[in-house]
Amino acid sequence: MTPVVVLGLSVATLILLIVAYIATTRRERKASPSASPPQGPSSGEESGPPGGPIQPMGDIPDPRTIRVGDTIECPGVRARVRGVLHVSWRGKQWTEYILDDGTHRDVWLSVEELASAGEGQPAHLEVLLWTAVPTQGMVPAKSMLIMEGVEFHPTERGTAAFRSEGDTGRPERGLMDFADYRAEDGRLLSFGRVQGGAWTAAYASPLPPGSLSIERAPS
Repeated sequence: MTPVVVLGLSVATLILLIVAYIATTRRERKASPSASPPQGPSSGEESGPPGGPIQPMGDIPDPRTIRVGDTIECPGVRARVRGVLHVSWRGKQWTEYILDDGTHRDVWLSVEELASAGEGQPAHLEVLLWTAVPTQGMVPAKSMLIMEGVEFHPTERGTAAFRSEGDTGRPERGLMDFADYRAEDGRLLSFGRVQGGAWTAAYASPLPPGSLSIERAPS
């Protein structure tokens, strides 16, 4: 065999080895991608898919865990929870915590889990602090009404079922009429009455996340 033939065979063998090495390397890369898989949410972030169950964030207390006898504190209010109303209406459910702040005013906290506002938007809690206002015999109109010089427009009204816990000043179970209004500047007004009773009214102030603290009652 001549040197030229031997050299040609050696080059061909080397080319075959290089092709085999490249093919093997490509298969290994496909089987073991270098990019790491997406990680789950870190501590303190909402978990679950958008619109799914709400998870408390970090050290922020969950207002849904408030119980009779607890003490809550938020801007302008420090009060003991003396009663709870569990309310339901047309598939919606919310909770009203009746507060005693040491004065003679009526004040309470409402907590409602609102569903996702749209695709990609998570569910969230709406926490409102309510303070009673004098109605002077007013009856909630089905159209715009004026309270203390401010125009309020109707949003929702109906009759909800409720269940009482603790000292609420209401029956253990019953029906409650309500009528909700909103002003152009975002202020909220609501009328309510236990069926057969007189109408009362209250203004609402939304509480931003992290502004509420809870002191647990001794077990």
